[in-house]
Amino acid sequence: MNNRRKFIQLSAAMGMGAFLPLQFCSPKTKENEEEETLVLATEGTLSAFGIQLYSVKENMAENAAETIKSIAGYGYNQIEGFDGGKGIFWGMKNTEFKKLTDDLGLDFVSSHSNTFKDLEKNAAEAGEIGMKYLINPYVGPQKSMDDFKRIAEEFNKQGEICKKNGVKFAYHNHGYTFVELDGQIPHDYLMENTDPELVDFELDLYWVYTAGYDPIKYMEKYPNRFKLGHIKDKESGIDIAEPNGSTLIGTGVIDFASILKTAKDTGMEYFIVEQERFVDISPMEAAEKNATYMKSFKF
Repeated sequence: MNNRRKFIQLSAAMGMGAFLPLQFCSPKTKENEEEETLVLATEGTLSAFGIQLYSVKENMAENAAETIKSIAGYGYNQIEGFDGGKGIFWGMKNTEFKKLTDDLGLDFVSSHSNTFKDLEKNAAEAGEIGMKYLINPYVGPQKSMDDFKRIAEEFNKQGEICKKNGVKFAYHNHGYTFVELDGQIPHDYLMENTDPELVDFELDLYWVYTAGYDPIKYMEKYPNRFKLGHIKDKESGIDIAEPNGSTLIGTGVIDFASILKTAKDTGMEYFIVEQERFVDISPMEAAEKNATYMKSFKF
């Protein structure tokens, strides 16, 4: 997620990289929009969906409890958290946060967290209240594949710690893991060198698209590894590689009907709305409109 490094600092030695356009993208076209209409008319609805609270981070910083109450009123039935400086429970005890979400009919599915810090404590508290996942959201571009090899080893260790505490570990991608490094695609290496029993992945469709890859082909390449997904759209008319281009879901270029059907078919279980850029609309208004889209979405 953009600017997440403000909250997650994993290494002072991380290099910087570019988001390079590659190939095999699935933007909407007249043909697949017609196919989307057919799909929407003939298949089932998405019964459960959530929101990454980073989408409303300013509101969370002002009043986390009231923000979450509003989110529940929009029709979300799941939430995914992040550490905004007060911990993943926003200054509350884990059980207090759990009661808040339960009373609102929300399933606190997962949270982004610096899994290189206080993992034992966070995993124990997450497991205690029945959370499904702790997710590492950012490791940053690396200088060599040796760095990603060390990260894969660390992810396996972190997965063991999470499993011991009754919660699962996952990694959320950005675009940098899809940029070739030392003749390899780092994300492929992470997928192929982490233990599926210990490490799952959260596929951010927007960043895969921005990196120039087709999310459908990537999910088909690694079935049952992407248990969570960030549902985020990209505004039309801007360069594919532009990182700051998210928009209201359903108004951009990403073909959700085809992508989310493939996601379901290849093992994705949690569908998490995220928006990071707002034009002529507030984050909370966008969250409400995105919920409306998700409630009406059909496969």
